[in-house]
Amino acid sequence: MASSRGLPLLLLLPQLLLGPVLAVRAPVFGQSDTHSLSPEENEFVEEEQPVLVLSPEEPEPGPTTIDCPRDCACSQEGVVDCGGIDLREFPGDLPEHTNHLSLQNNQLEKIYPEELARLQRLETLNLQNNRLTSRGLPEEAFEHLTSLNYLYLANNKLTLAPRSLPNALISVDFAANYLTKIYGLTFGQKPNLRSVYLHNNKLADAGLPDNMFNGSSNVEILILSSNFLRHVPKHLPPALYKLHLKNNKLEKIPPGAFSELSNLRELYLQNNFLTDEGLDNETFWKLSSLEYLDLSSNNLSRVPAGLPRSLVLLHLEKNVIQNVDADVLTPIRSLEYLLLHSNQLRAEGIHPLAFQGLKRLHTVHLYNNALERVPSGLPRRVRTLMILHNQITGIGREDFATTYFLEELNLSYNRITSPKMHRDAFRKLRLLRSLDLSGNRLQTLPPGLPRNVHVLKVKRNELAALARGALAGMAQLRELYLTGNRLRSRALGPRAWVDLAGLQLLDIAGNQLTEIPQGLPPSLEYLYLQNNKISSVPANAFDSTPNLKGIFLRHPLPALFPPELGRHEGIGLGP
Repeated sequence: MASSRGLPLLLLLPQLLLGPVLAVRAPVFGQSDTHSLSPEENEFVEEEQPVLVLSPEEPEPGPTTIDCPRDCACSQEGVVDCGGIDLREFPGDLPEHTNHLSLQNNQLEKIYPEELARLQRLETLNLQNNRLTSRGLPEEAFEHLTSLNYLYLANNKLTLAPRSLPNALISVDFAANYLTKIYGLTFGQKPNLRSVYLHNNKLADAGLPDNMFNGSSNVEILILSSNFLRHVPKHLPPALYKLHLKNNKLEKIPPGAFSELSNLRELYLQNNFLTDEGLDNETFWKLSSLEYLDLSSNNLSRVPAGLPRSLVLLHLEKNVIQNVDADVLTPIRSLEYLLLHSNQLRAEGIHPLAFQGLKRLHTVHLYNNALERVPSGLPRRVRTLMILHNQITGIGREDFATTYFLEELNLSYNRITSPKMHRDAFRKLRLLRSLDLSGNRLQTLPPGLPRNVHVLKVKRNELAALARGALAGMAQLRELYLTGNRLRSRALGPRAWVDLAGLQLLDIAGNQLTEIPQGLPPSLEYLYLQNNKISSVPANAFDSTPNLKGIFLRHPLPALFPPELGRHEGIGLGP
């Protein structure tokens, strides 16, 4: 097809749907890709997983100049990979110099001590994803493995941990078993131990000995999520910097539970039953290095007092919080992220001085609450403010008068009407780049929109027309979303877009248009028109848009398009 303009235009018929792009991390040899996590466990991506790098060289499959079990891969350096070959018995012809052995993803139900006893150089043993039971793994199974550093037993059927493990261990993974009991020497007396993974088991308080980490004071990572603990374990290692206790049954944290953990940087307590009475002013006071605290999905009605001053990120969402007092957050001068969404906050429940002095606080989530207006005293340096899904009915002149640094503001799905939106409400927001007013009750575009905005969303309102000058001076606007309103073609004159010199995306799907809008800006690249009442497309409909790359129409007929349009290079007319 020839074109006088020589510019490509792709007509997407019907609407193009793009699937999510997934970033997949390939499992390292000797480590399974994931544990069998519960849906709740999978919801949180921060769960620590053991990482193991064994050798930069790939083991060669089958025997070469060294003995190697059938279907396994062995290397001269002592790396043996027998993973995923449907083994039902422990391989009996392993090289004695084996130091890294992977038996993951097989059908092993038991291991005899003598099978491991001759592998005295073994440093890594991966038995993840088998069918091992406590009866099939005798107490003395590991006693001769004095060099063992890494032991992976996740995703088996163990009900009791071994009474004793080698003292040289650095990392142990028992996740996703059925453990109910840990013994004193399971993890005790191991000065090199750094990480212990016990999540997704059936551990209750009685199954953890008080001296669980005696002689193992260097443990840095302890994962106890998704068990049945009602109390924080006693005598935790002082070197801990990451502690996961989420998805348990904690109702209170006794005084002193964290008093020795001055190195702790990350503490995960979400999805428990913690109440205001279960936390006191000194619960977190000694955690002088804590930067990440997750208390979401508990039963808190107030922001706890005595939070560490070192906090950078604070999760308090999905509680029943009704109040943020004047002095509970102000001492946390390092706070950058505050997540208070999905609570029961009303505007009067947030003290006007609640955020005073928090100069580093740049991200605040207050969505899914009961706010009837924008709270007073918002953080002065906030850059991202999410207040969607509340009950706000209007925006006052001074609501954002001090938030000069705001870049992203989401006010969608409230009850805002045009008469209650002050024309000067956004006058100070000179750095604002994204404004979302979707899902409100606006009948006209509000006057005084920030001219520097790049993305403006006013979807699913009651817009019937674009008032003259409503978009005046918005030359920096790149994306405009007007989906799901009541816009008619006669209400969109040829000068509606005249000031939008930088517009690249225009979404006016789901309206009542009967023709292609006129006077579209030359910068436009993507135009969404599906679910309107357009019955014809003139030959010159897109003459003003030489940069157009995609037109989105749902179920159009070729008859809509004149023959002249089909002669333009790059246009595809679907059936």
